[in-house]
Amino acid sequence: MFKGLVFLTALPLMFAIGLALQGRLFPLELSQPLVALAAIADFGIGLPWVFARAFGHGAGNVVAVTYEYGNSFLIVAGLLNMLVVIDAWDIALGRK
Repeated sequence: MFKGLVFLTALPLMFAIGLALQGRLFPLELSQPLVALAAIADFGIGLPWVFARAFGHGAGNVVAVTYEYGNSFLIVAGLLNMLVVIDAWDIALGRK
């Protein structure tokens, strides 16, 4: 249970830090494979992504010094959330 609370706190916090560092929530553009992969990774955080998009956050500022750090926080938060979901699924099935 403690591990779940840590992830419940840490992942949205990472996402919020990424937005605060002026990172970009990438659009799903299939013509650009790396942008599409970044968009899928961003979407992996789930509900915070929906709220950020709904309120107009995540436009990104390419000239900001922290832009790439923000992108990294956003992408890693989404990917780590996907891993947490897969881990929870394995525990529910009794594989762990």
